[in-house]
Amino acid sequence: MSTKFYDFKNFKGDFTGGLVAGVVALPLALAFGVQSGMGATAGLYGAIAVGIFAALFGGTATQASGPTGPMTVVSAALVAGAIQITGSLESAMPIILLAFLLGGLFQIIFGFLNIASYVKYFPYPVVSGFMSGVGLIIIILQIFPFAGLGSSKSTLAVIQDLPRLFSEANLQALMLGGITIAVYYLFPKITKAIPSALVALIVATLIAYFGDMAVPVIGEIPSGLPSIKIDGIFEVDASAYGLVLEYAVVLAVLGSIDSLLTSVIADNMTKTKHNSNRELIGQGIGNMIAAVIGGIPGAGATKGTVVNINAGGKTRMSGTLHGLFLLAVLLGLGKLAAHIPLCVLAGLLIPIGFKIVDLKGLKHLRKVPRADAVVLILVLLITTFGSLIYAVGAGVALACLLFMKKSGDLSEQGMEVGKIADLDGAKPWQDEVEFYEKYKDRVIIKHLYGPLFFGFTSYFKDQIKALPDAIDAVIFRMDRVPYVDQSGLYALEDIIFDLREQGIEVILVGLQEQPCDMLKAVDIIPDLVPEEDLFGNIDDSFGYLKEKLKSAKATA
Repeated sequence: MSTKFYDFKNFKGDFTGGLVAGVVALPLALAFGVQSGMGATAGLYGAIAVGIFAALFGGTATQASGPTGPMTVVSAALVAGAIQITGSLESAMPIILLAFLLGGLFQIIFGFLNIASYVKYFPYPVVSGFMSGVGLIIIILQIFPFAGLGSSKSTLAVIQDLPRLFSEANLQALMLGGITIAVYYLFPKITKAIPSALVALIVATLIAYFGDMAVPVIGEIPSGLPSIKIDGIFEVDASAYGLVLEYAVVLAVLGSIDSLLTSVIADNMTKTKHNSNRELIGQGIGNMIAAVIGGIPGAGATKGTVVNINAGGKTRMSGTLHGLFLLAVLLGLGKLAAHIPLCVLAGLLIPIGFKIVDLKGLKHLRKVPRADAVVLILVLLITTFGSLIYAVGAGVALACLLFMKKSGDLSEQGMEVGKIADLDGAKPWQDEVEFYEKYKDRVIIKHLYGPLFFGFTSYFKDQIKALPDAIDAVIFRMDRVPYVDQSGLYALEDIIFDLREQGIEVILVGLQEQPCDMLKAVDIIPDLVPEEDLFGNIDDSFGYLKEKLKSAKATA
């Protein structure tokens, strides 16, 4: 039995989705290229290579890939470090491209070794602190370009140099940057049919061009197909090996996390299941090809993926077309892009930076467990003002140590910790048998044991996704959950929200003091779980549900 290579009934949706995703990606690819320190062309080359090849070989049918904020921040740090060693961008290129190439290779190895299954164990405070730090880096490094001035590649140096803004700022650049941000935020109130980033780019560029404004611009972008740029890449001096290896690992790990998080979003929107290992292999291939042609690395782009799906994209053809569209732009409109002011690109990147900052995690700093708050702040500060790789390493190590200490404290207090990361619902307990036999087709009972922490959250979500559709309620027995950390708290919030969206009532039974305080602190109680759905013992919850189910049946 033969299988179709491609079902052309999907082509219309794939074409529209790919085109819209490409339009969204264009201004950001140019902006990320400039921010990386390698120029707008490198951003466009990276968007083309990763966009096409990650779609062809990846494991998420509707994913649109390309340069992203986090990957660009790491790339910019690598570029700055390589230039410090060699003295110029041209002489630093072999070091930079070797790191990009190895980063893609590591992603392919991750895919074959099933490393994707371990990425999900990163604690929420570490991911939150890192992403917020990346967002702040993007914002800080765009302050001077926004004002029409050259900028240091170090956040500390930028902050120390701030007084120069008041004496040297280009008022025309500030005006154009302000117009860009205003259009970016206000245009969606008129229509969301056209990406506001593209409209902001075109409007501000036209004002600068026809107004003959004296502001720095992108400059010449080569036209024609990219050429192979691996001269000298395997002749890098041994003194640079440490830098190459460090950044290759960071790019591989960050690109994997970034892509897999976007894959989960795509799954939720399309009700499909991505192949994590294949996704990493596809991203690795795309990043290796990007390095070969002198492009910056990328990952699954959340915004591009969402617009692709909303515009009708259903298969990997949509992501491929998104990359081909950018290639067509390179071949046909490269000369026009040369007139785009750098302050306009800064005006696009600053809102992107604010979007990357995890406002939810920061808002709850005073409400979540103190250990989680300390980890988040520490990772954020090290990321913003220090080393990206040290930030993640220190955060994971500290989160594990603090969790072990908390588990030890609970045991010393005489609390039953039970198995770590265990969720059971296969067999009813003795006090549930009678209710279970009568209502097993309408109510699911899940038993939670032990601390609900970052090592358990992915498994917890997978268990809940496997629930049957035709149910009315889910009971979570939490009598044996003595502690909830920030990762567990947000996992529970997501699960409850998804269940309620499906019209399924969530009942919580036996909440202990700390979990109850946490759920109230972030307003899960009463916003998602009203007080009437909280019970101290299982019998009371059964009595409530029997009456509710009886009323629902009578109404039907």
